[in-house]
Amino acid sequence: MNGKLILEDGSIFHGKLFSEMTAAGEVVFNTGMTGYQEILTDPSYCRQIVTLTYPLIGNYGTARIFNQSRKSFVSGLIIGEICEFPSNFTIEKTFAEYLTENKIPCLYDVDTRALTRKIRAAGTMKGVIVAEDTAQNVIDELLALPIPKDVVAQVTISEPYTLEVENANAPFVVAMDFGVKQHILDSLHNLGCKITVVPANTSADKILAMNPDGIFLSNGPGDPKDVPEIIDEIKKLIGTKPIFGICLGHQLLALAMGADTYKLKFGHRGSNQPVKNLETGRVYITSQNHGYAVDEKSLENLPLEVTYISMNDGTVEGMRHKDFPIYSVQYHPEASPGPRDNMYLFDEFLKMMEVK
Repeated sequence: MNGKLILEDGSIFHGKLFSEMTAAGEVVFNTGMTGYQEILTDPSYCRQIVTLTYPLIGNYGTARIFNQSRKSFVSGLIIGEICEFPSNFTIEKTFAEYLTENKIPCLYDVDTRALTRKIRAAGTMKGVIVAEDTAQNVIDELLALPIPKDVVAQVTISEPYTLEVENANAPFVVAMDFGVKQHILDSLHNLGCKITVVPANTSADKILAMNPDGIFLSNGPGDPKDVPEIIDEIKKLIGTKPIFGICLGHQLLALAMGADTYKLKFGHRGSNQPVKNLETGRVYITSQNHGYAVDEKSLENLPLEVTYISMNDGTVEGMRHKDFPIYSVQYHPEASPGPRDNMYLFDEFLKMMEVK
């Protein structure tokens, strides 16, 4: 079936619909050459239409081990070509079967290079995926839908759960789930941490009553300013325990300490983003997925120092508290393209908990 993507500025990109489902959301792009299943199951993409710039998708199939959460939260997917004959020893299902099973709207045979250039020039904007013959009034209604502000509530868990370890003296981490990726939890768990994952709206009092050795603030979707109630609880945690934040957790931590955040023109989404360590001068290649950033100027006169910056646009990629064992990064160390270039950040968290 013929279909199309219509952006809110009136731009139209034609393609073929994988199914008859429509989609509406903010249109973004990811430049990674692999990781399509991880992207689809990353809660940080909740209610977004994701464009994959790599031209052939599905060439190594899909498997449950690549899932980053309980389901896909994307609104839709836009790609160039679907691979019909994948080859990989981990294959459980083809990409087409995965799309069907998870009911993910997909527009393919699209000029994704032209679409990406459009977003880079004009910035992210709302869009809809519809059939070619869809009535204009239906398109107008879809485009009029507001960008949701409750996305963290949509992706977080409803009840706490614990990842146990055999060592009775293992470091104990409470992880606030704003849309946490499974590989982040696996990274901490594999280092020997006992982890209790709690819903995003868990109070500081409840967290501190668990007496953790450290607190982790996870990644997640949306504008960090849309969850002021969570920011208020994080404020109460400052100075009580070692804290490590990633992505949205990094932004929420900055807001809780009096800094500011802002929306990027088209965000950072891909697995080849260079980041510089300001202390050592070393550059790391990182995986990123965020549409907002911490305002560096807002850190002035606060007990915070910038630790990492993006080599592409100079934006803040990490920060550290000058007095308390608190630090955070904007990028995803668990998804190191190296493949282990940035795993040392989890080791640093363990060291902070040892000297608590």
